[in-house]
Amino acid sequence: METKDSLRAHVERALEATGETRCLELGCGVLAKTPEVFAGQFGDKPALVVADETTFAVAGRAVVEAFRRARRAAEEPYIYRDPKLYAENRFVAALEEVLRARPEAVPVAVGSGTINDLTKLAAHRTGRRYVAVGTAASMDGYTAYGASITYNGSKQTFPCPAPIAVVADLDVMRAAPAELNAAGYADLMAKTVAGADWLLADAVGNEAINPGAWDIIQGRLREVLANPAGVRAGDLETLNRLAQGLMLGGFAMVWARSSRVASGAEHLFSHMWDMEHHTHKGAIPWHGFKVGIGTLAVAALYECLLSLPLAELDVERCCALWPDQAAREKQIHELFDGDDARNVALVESRAKAVDRAGLRQQLEKLRTAWPQLNQRLRQQLIPFDDLKAMLRAAGAPVEPEDIGISRQRLRRTCWQARFLRRRFTVLDLAARTASLESALDKLFGPEGRWGKA
Repeated sequence: METKDSLRAHVERALEATGETRCLELGCGVLAKTPEVFAGQFGDKPALVVADETTFAVAGRAVVEAFRRARRAAEEPYIYRDPKLYAENRFVAALEEVLRARPEAVPVAVGSGTINDLTKLAAHRTGRRYVAVGTAASMDGYTAYGASITYNGSKQTFPCPAPIAVVADLDVMRAAPAELNAAGYADLMAKTVAGADWLLADAVGNEAINPGAWDIIQGRLREVLANPAGVRAGDLETLNRLAQGLMLGGFAMVWARSSRVASGAEHLFSHMWDMEHHTHKGAIPWHGFKVGIGTLAVAALYECLLSLPLAELDVERCCALWPDQAAREKQIHELFDGDDARNVALVESRAKAVDRAGLRQQLEKLRTAWPQLNQRLRQQLIPFDDLKAMLRAAGAPVEPEDIGISRQRLRRTCWQARFLRRRFTVLDLAARTASLESALDKLFGPEGRWGKA
């Protein structure tokens, strides 16, 4: 029987093992400890709170006041006031300019995904570390290596260290809009299918499993996903587990120096819609909600493929049907409308291109491994119906129309997404076994998972 504090012990071991983040202060009422945490890492250096208007109101002002009460140096806060703020390079550049003008200041990012990524990259580019103060359990990037930033129209992960310390006040997170924590739950749920994709990549010899990183995030994943209704209800213990699970996702990425551990095909759906500048009802859907729909799409595809007798795969037929690079690039030009996404797809498809000899080698490995791999994937994945029920219970969207994506567009994204990263995923498995089109016909047919709106 697991002890009540065993999850926290797992988090503490991951914190110590990864080392990039040296302090994690997570609990109720810990916002007031921010100056103490800061001083433990930076001594008497001045703090510079970075926030947007919303996060400054909910936590940033309290952090500034805490520094004043503690008689610790703090610069005038930098508050993003653009109503269309998002994680884009020009907002990084704006903060860089502020930091270069204040060479002693250490940023304290008060916010969630956007504020954290902007501050992380700006701090790195100006040669300093930073402290993250989380305001919602909405994503796994607080403790992650790298910043996810849109640059030249493409969402890219820029290498940069995780924050040196994280303060996550559960009272603040509990008071956040329920949809933010639901988005975090959906982002954490994505680790189930991302793990399956990594198992696939390992099986075909594309990218080996990193046991340490795997254990950090996958070891306790079912536990932190266990009470989705508690996320929606704002149950404090459930949010505590959710926040710890999200921190583990970041630690795993630090361990592996890659987002592979926490991101698979499901994130490519979100990236595609980001590059298309997708909005719904005048706003950009939360990252976790887009990833959640991607997770359902990937889980449905896995169900189709797991029913196939790939241990008897006709490798020679698949190789004969495999297009050369010129044919793939022709397909990319047909699939992508915008230059930004098309150019990314061309670069990434060339990076992971495989000729027929290489394909034959991969598929022969797959055919041999399939009986055991099939069982391992079934253990890793949550059945589609259960997955959908859990996301719904947490308050996350479960139909593409809920975030403004039509069924036709979702199907098109299934074709587009595999070209966006050189990472091997279930989309590559379906394409290389000549199964993608038939699987999509089934999924989007009258009786399929996506057959009816």
